[in-house]
Amino acid sequence: MSGPVVCVGETMAALAPDPVTPLDTADLLRIDIAGAESNVAMYLADHGVPARWVSALGADPFGRRIRERVAASGVDVSGVRTDPERPTGLLIKDPGRDATRVHYYRRGSAAAALGPELLRDGGLSDAGLVHVTGITPALSASCHALVEAVLAPDRPYRVSFDVNHRPALWSGTPAGTAATTLRALAGRADIVFVGLDEAQALWGADLKDPEAVRALLPGPGTLVVKDGSRSATAFVGPESYTVPALTTDVAEPVGAGDAFAAGFLAGTRQGGGPVAALRLGHLTAVSALRVTADHGPLLPAARTAPLLAATDEEWATAVLAPGL
Repeated sequence: MSGPVVCVGETMAALAPDPVTPLDTADLLRIDIAGAESNVAMYLADHGVPARWVSALGADPFGRRIRERVAASGVDVSGVRTDPERPTGLLIKDPGRDATRVHYYRRGSAAAALGPELLRDGGLSDAGLVHVTGITPALSASCHALVEAVLAPDRPYRVSFDVNHRPALWSGTPAGTAATTLRALAGRADIVFVGLDEAQALWGADLKDPEAVRALLPGPGTLVVKDGSRSATAFVGPESYTVPALTTDVAEPVGAGDAFAAGFLAGTRQGGGPVAALRLGHLTAVSALRVTADHGPLLPAARTAPLLAATDEEWATAVLAPGL
């Protein structure tokens, strides 16, 4: 996988109550940034993998803040255009007792106007891998066409696709559109990430285990099925590998899936094999779980390296270690 990993998709300004409390009782909001693809790019950069984020931002303070923040993480932002007419997207988090609800204000945003012409601008010309998600095709017809173009059969790069189903983004489409679209796109990618619960919600509750999801998606050379806080299974060709997740305190789950994807891709890039890649995915996910922001500092490298090379018994012990 030579060449940088190019992550394509929208990043928004994010407002969240500070301290964490339901939005209707909050007095202060903290400004952050949020975007699945830029999250992956930043975690890849944390792991020393060359990463480029390609997108569009408005010519506004939020857009400038996002560009500077992503660039400061070591990500190449030369492929990010500034749209003088459309605004940067915005989301507001509403923490609840059991989950965090997200309110989106992204219709007509700069990134929603992206389309297949992006491939002609040179931002993907040297890519070794292009990472996209199921969020982008839900933003607009042109964004859907962009993802279709990224997945063209004659592409010179590999593609990783995180299903990343966001029901609210598909609410204005006919029933079944998300399920049909995301299955078709996933089936054409080289590496696919999907949660077991996500697959069940999209394609049927009868998908009882990762093997059933693999039967539904036989096309990708690598399929990673995440089973929440329990484990993740990677299907690589005819083989499968399962690694239990790590136990950790959770501040907020938002961003953990992106962190896992970045860790897995970094592990794959480093040639450690599927088990090491899954472990690095879990370790990177912990970095997101322990903070309220989408992107948090990686676990210290001194603790990460031994776990990647650990025996199954040593890893199992780490899984049970409180407060990892």
